[in-house]
Amino acid sequence: QVQLVESGGGLVQPGGSLRLSCAASGITFSIYAMGWYRQAPGKKRELVAAITSGGSTHYADSVKGRFTISRDNAKNTVYLQMNSLKPEDTGVYYCNARDRTMDYWGKGTLVTISS
Repeated sequence: QVQLVESGGGLVQPGGSLRLSCAASGITFSIYAMGWYRQAPGKKRELVAAITSGGSTHYADSVKGRFTISRDNAKNTVYLQMNSLKPEDTGVYYCNARDRTMDYWGKGTLVTISS
């Protein structure tokens, strides 16, 4: 059974930082591309950051320079370090694991940026 479990969300003031984690089980983690998506209230889910099995990264323009995605294959975990957070970063953050044929999602963790 495949599970992606996100953690690390919460309420943070603008300018603050959070580190999200996604622990994967039931998959050969190292061969999967991993991604973080977010969905703000009333908006479509959007890609925030992704990392390939080889470690190449991609970021949405809105988070470049502020967010960093990384992975630890020994721990089957992908991280999203979020700095200089803005109110528009508010949303539910979802972890995604994808290979050529399969696509898995976590249940999400809520991030709220507010003073």
